[in-house]
Amino acid sequence: MAADHHETITCHECELQLAVPVLAHNQNAHCPRCGYRLTANKRNHEQAIVSLALTALIFLGFSLPFEFLSFSSQGLAQSMNLPGSIQILASNEYLGLAALLLLVIFILPAAILLSLLYLYGCHLLKIKPLGATHLAKMIYLFQPWSMVEIFLVGVTVSLIKIVSLADVGLGLSFYSYIGFTLTTIATLVYVDKHQIKKTFDVEFPHSQINQSLSIQRTWALLVTSVILYIPANVLPIMYTRTLGQDEPSTIMGGVMLLWKLGSYPIALVIFIASVFVPVAKMIILIWLNYTVQKGFTGNTQSRIFWYRVTEFIGRWSMVDVFVVAILVSLIQLGNLMSIYPGPAAMAFCGVVIATMLAAMTFDTRLMWTNDKWIENDNRAEQQ
Repeated sequence: MAADHHETITCHECELQLAVPVLAHNQNAHCPRCGYRLTANKRNHEQAIVSLALTALIFLGFSLPFEFLSFSSQGLAQSMNLPGSIQILASNEYLGLAALLLLVIFILPAAILLSLLYLYGCHLLKIKPLGATHLAKMIYLFQPWSMVEIFLVGVTVSLIKIVSLADVGLGLSFYSYIGFTLTTIATLVYVDKHQIKKTFDVEFPHSQINQSLSIQRTWALLVTSVILYIPANVLPIMYTRTLGQDEPSTIMGGVMLLWKLGSYPIALVIFIASVFVPVAKMIILIWLNYTVQKGFTGNTQSRIFWYRVTEFIGRWSMVDVFVVAILVSLIQLGNLMSIYPGPAAMAFCGVVIATMLAAMTFDTRLMWTNDKWIENDNRAEQQ
């Protein structure tokens, strides 16, 4: 009788150690306590990652030099490509917005794809890759900040806003970027942390649980996000200059305008992504951090569910920032019609980044080990 082979995997979210049997193709292993997906064994995942990552990089290459969008109004026309949009933002001294765009839609996604292509390409060629540990850690560090799909949604919203004002054209780079987005998403579907660990002998060490440090950092980031949320909603997120007159627009003002124009689905998308999601995420994280600070041990399944919801939806609040960046880059027709970012744009970026970091610093393991920490704290006080 063949030996029953098992692998020991420590759950990332609840610290439970599990003996996981070798998975058949297309099987997943989930933590029985918290439901976290421990690993998956997808058929031919090495070949799929190499082919999809290479295809995505080719699409990215084609999305750079050609026209992305064009815009014409009252006999005046303007077009943009993606590198040019970043250059326009930088030349108008919107350096923060330009740097953000460059990082999250180009540099970080490309770094992830190149790293995967190198690692798995070497593996298929039976060559030991250099720096595998650093590259693997970088992939998982950068992954939440790669926002190609969110940028594409932002472009779609921008098009709907512009089409009521002027004629809009889609260039070759636009379709190439769609291909880049789809293949990037498909590549990441095949990436599995445990499989990387096994394939490249990489260690992802579990950090020691530090209750007070995790709670303090999360509170600090949540307070920061709440403070930034006020100017992000009160101040204009962009200015529209028409015939020399500047008209400010807040986030809610943009939602109301889209609603009046009859773009109900897009108005709902912007409202949910830019108003509802940030508030909901802050409230949920405040509740979660409070419960672990006070040592609550009940209702853990519900709390871990809401944590995962916040972790998933938090990035999508960046849609409105991308809308502003696209409109500013495309609509620059002088006093006839131009769009400029307002002070709320960077404040809202700060809200999104702070809430994402708060979710990352929040240690979900505290929800499962709180009873142990309370016991240890009580013993320390007695001594």
